[in-house]
Amino acid sequence: MKHIFALFITLMLLAPIAGMGQDAALGKWVTIDDDTNEKKSVVEIYERDGKVYGKIIKLFRGPDEDPDPVCDDCDEDDPRFMKKVIGMEILTDMVKEEDGDYEDGEILDPKNGKVYSCRIWIENEDLKVRGYWGFLYRTQTWYKYKN
Repeated sequence: MKHIFALFITLMLLAPIAGMGQDAALGKWVTIDDDTNEKKSVVEIYERDGKVYGKIIKLFRGPDEDPDPVCDDCDEDDPRFMKKVIGMEILTDMVKEEDGDYEDGEILDPKNGKVYSCRIWIENEDLKVRGYWGFLYRTQTWYKYKN
């Protein structure tokens, strides 16, 4: 009985440590096209140097679309200009706030080359991604990627 009690206490003490560094926003997410409502890409969100970033790791393309496009609509001063979209970091410098949301970063829409201020958060196990242009904004829902 002592051993079971000791195991229970050990597991209780280790539970918070096992969860450290775990964040529901990290991982792979499917983006949806606002116009067609079809899958557009898979974005992998990861932490680096205390901030969160996201890069496109897969595109869902139609037969008449370039399967490996470049960001030719990106601003010429942007280092992503004319770079391949697959592997491109589109979510940058997101900082975790006390409420668990991430803010103060930017998101690039490679479809039009525009960069927006960004905020992301988890809602009902989905990722909400909001891009701001001044006081205007658009929110997308990204879904957990299942291979």
